Amino acid sequence: MKWFKTISNKLNLKNFWKDESAQGMTEYILLIVVVVALAYLFKDKIKAAVGAKTEQVGSDITNFSGN
Repeated sequence: MKWFKTISNKLNLKNFWKDESAQGMTEYILLIVVVVALAYLFKDKIKAAVGAKTEQVGSDITNFSGN
């Protein structure tokens, strides 16, 4: 049993569960996953909106006269 106590002290398991050093990175990863999932779900609507705006800008440039 002494060996278990020695290993437990070296690992310091209580502090391991309290350690929050990687919490920020995990939150960023989850945020990126949510943004990518939303973009995937609404990809058709996004394509249509961007396509419509691109066509509008293209026609505005074509119709532009320098007067």
